[in-house]
Amino acid sequence: MNRWFIAASCLVLGMAAQAQQKRDFDLDDIFRKGTFQARSVYGVNWMRNGQFYSSQVADQANQAVDIVQVDVTTGQPVSTIIEGEAIKVDGKTLEYDDYSFSTDETKILFETEHEPIYRRSSKGHFYVYDRASKKLQKLSQGGKQSYATFSPDNKYVAFVRDNNLFYVDLATMQERQITNDGKWNFIINGGTDWVYEEEFGFAQAFFWSPQGNQIAFYKFDESQVPEYNMQMWGPLYPQDYKFKYPKAGEKNATVAIYTFDLNSGKTTKMETGTEADQYIPRINWTNTPNLLSIRRMNRLQNTLEILHANTQTGQSKVVLKETDKAYIDITDDLTYLANGKQFVHSSEKDGFNHLYLYDMNGKLVRQITKGKWEVSSFYGVDEKNDLVYFTSTEISPLERHLYSIGLNGKNKKSLTPARGTHTINLSRDFKYFLDYYSTITTPTVVSLHTSDGKQIKVLESNENLKNTLAAHNMPKPEFFQFKTSENVTLNGYTIKPTDFDASKKYPVLMFLYGGPGSQEVVNSWRGRNYLWHSYLAKQGYIIAVIDNRGTGGRGADFKKMTYGNLGHYETIDQIEGAKHLGSLPYVDKSRIGIWGWSFGGYMSSLAITKGADVFKAAIAVAPVINWRFYDTIYTERFLKLPQDNAKGYDENSPITHANKLRGKYLLIHGTGDDNVHFQNSIEMTNALVKANIPFESAYYPNRNHGISGGNTSIHLFTKMTEFVLRNL
Repeated sequence: MNRWFIAASCLVLGMAAQAQQKRDFDLDDIFRKGTFQARSVYGVNWMRNGQFYSSQVADQANQAVDIVQVDVTTGQPVSTIIEGEAIKVDGKTLEYDDYSFSTDETKILFETEHEPIYRRSSKGHFYVYDRASKKLQKLSQGGKQSYATFSPDNKYVAFVRDNNLFYVDLATMQERQITNDGKWNFIINGGTDWVYEEEFGFAQAFFWSPQGNQIAFYKFDESQVPEYNMQMWGPLYPQDYKFKYPKAGEKNATVAIYTFDLNSGKTTKMETGTEADQYIPRINWTNTPNLLSIRRMNRLQNTLEILHANTQTGQSKVVLKETDKAYIDITDDLTYLANGKQFVHSSEKDGFNHLYLYDMNGKLVRQITKGKWEVSSFYGVDEKNDLVYFTSTEISPLERHLYSIGLNGKNKKSLTPARGTHTINLSRDFKYFLDYYSTITTPTVVSLHTSDGKQIKVLESNENLKNTLAAHNMPKPEFFQFKTSENVTLNGYTIKPTDFDASKKYPVLMFLYGGPGSQEVVNSWRGRNYLWHSYLAKQGYIIAVIDNRGTGGRGADFKKMTYGNLGHYETIDQIEGAKHLGSLPYVDKSRIGIWGWSFGGYMSSLAITKGADVFKAAIAVAPVINWRFYDTIYTERFLKLPQDNAKGYDENSPITHANKLRGKYLLIHGTGDDNVHFQNSIEMTNALVKANIPFESAYYPNRNHGISGGNTSIHLFTKMTEFVLRNL
């Protein structure tokens, strides 16, 4: 979402010659000094002409930040869009956090005093700059706003404040309030509630029509959703922070979709059915005037319907319906073509995620992609050339490569042949793309290409980081496969000490996430975890990572086999992985540990209890301990409602198996975790105390699910390092 382009500082200490002499590194190098920090190309703001993007450049002389236009073919600025010192408020240069252009690029919207709320939501003060008049105006005097967005016709900016939706006429700067019933923890207009933001992946919940004359928006009624109370520590009397959080089996917010017509001032409710207990995970404007696309799901998320609604009357009809024996994942893979006659949609209905072309009545025209591999990202349709762009796992589940294919499903072309993982940023006119390429042994290289795959230039090679890694003689990860006793082939990789001696016996620390659709075993740069694992490898440990059943990249059957029984097969696979490692001649099978974060913390807690005879130690960071404590959308997608599947919830809760713990166990949590609540670790503590089993713990006041900020990360990883060295 960040729209600016900055190369992050590598922060390599000393000159290259000095780096060559340095062989050892410590946790400070990883978590404080930035010795191994990669450079990148962030937030490219593609302009209308795909040959250019905008970038921020620091003007040291004026202590300001200019916005310049950069030619992608040379990587060089060709003009200054605005000089930073020219943007002033009350005589002071405006210090902005983000910016965006109007569609015609004549106006710029600046955000200041950015204030995060949850993972994706935020608010700030916004200013509108007119490039022709060079006039800067504050968008609103009524307090901070969220999600300020230009209309496509460049006439208005809409935003949310205090759970209500507003828009400003840029010609007069007059503000109009569209909704009036917004209220904290009660009614939300134009934004999402906590669970939609977290699990459906969006916070802004209003959308301009292509013509700019209508706004479609969500209305959430949270009045029946139970509140979660989270104490915030610091004052003499800790403060309560209460927010609506629907735990599994509890009441969700009811959701309605409305459209507002700026010309008539009329608000119209869309027909989305009589069932209130359902989800509307996406809405999209089609390219047909007054036609809105609405995706509707039942609460179990195993039925998906695409509705087309007339925004003037609210009447709707179902044009496409899909069901699944387990669940359907929601993505942004729905594109309506400019011809107004067809749309492209993705589905796993043939066992792998692929792209399909439909007419506007939902009749299948053709399957565009096909094979025993998955489309992992869909980047859009170049209608001028009838080409579809996507990345897939066709070469390997461990890799991602970019392809183009005709809308007719023919002439598929590979555009990124280098083995590894390619993450793509495609220009809006489909003329160029940036390729963020890495392997498990090579940090990210960013290069610019024409849309047929021809490389124009490398924008960031990370040569300094490569040299620094070589100077420190970093260990090289190695991929492997093995078969379990159930004849299931699992993928993994190990990181061995650089002075590895096959005649010796080494302890092993396993790392995992393991949740549905996730992957840790991929041929891409692993960043901070790789660096910490490399540090431990240099202390004499073998690091092992294994993707269990339920993870992604290998088709729907492999991913969805854990449905209704979350944690069962995953734990079996990790225990089998430990036994496989323990059978190797250079592994000390009496010294195998495991650690994970979030779902991985849930898994490491199950491993050390259900696999008490295999694992010597475990670390669980911010773990889900009982799925009854987690939110509706995520949990019920994989486990159904607890009222209907109590066994699935309870049999694989670490609380159920707490009395089996025999090894060393470290439990870590942030008390300000709005996602996986601190309540989880409290209940695990209760279970271990009840069983009179010793364990260790570390709690971080007011830290959220990421447990970061200031010295938090180095404190956390120092604690974990000390635990591993002492107990494994």
